[in-house]
Amino acid sequence: MIAAGGGRDGEGMVTVILGVLRLMLLLCVTPGVAEARILQLRESSPAAEAVVAGDNVQYVVRFDGLVDHAASRLEIIDGSAVVLSLVPVLDSEPDVLAASAPALPPGQYQLRWIAKSRPDGEVSSGLIPFTVGQ
Repeated sequence: MIAAGGGRDGEGMVTVILGVLRLMLLLCVTPGVAEARILQLRESSPAAEAVVAGDNVQYVVRFDGLVDHAASRLEIIDGSAVVLSLVPVLDSEPDVLAASAPALPPGQYQLRWIAKSRPDGEVSSGLIPFTVGQ
């Protein structure tokens, strides 16, 4: 028998089979556009229901996947009104949205995150309630 590579011992056929197996493995472990998924919140600061105090507050939201920092947003809302639009740090960790801002007046607020995933572009959002203490 003459193999695909021109040899008589089947080396060409083995090479073809190995190539197909490598391609199948790559397709199994590489997420594609068809497998696009919404980002899930892993942790945040402030945490849900936390009380924050101080002159400056750090807002950090960590996800289970990569975030497009430039296309994502963080906002502080009071009821349904946006109190403060935060500018995420563009060079933060790839799975993090982070920003800081001067402390707000005492009261109850929510940190709203709107995150666009990379590379598939799926958009997800959520709210994290917190309180600014006296």
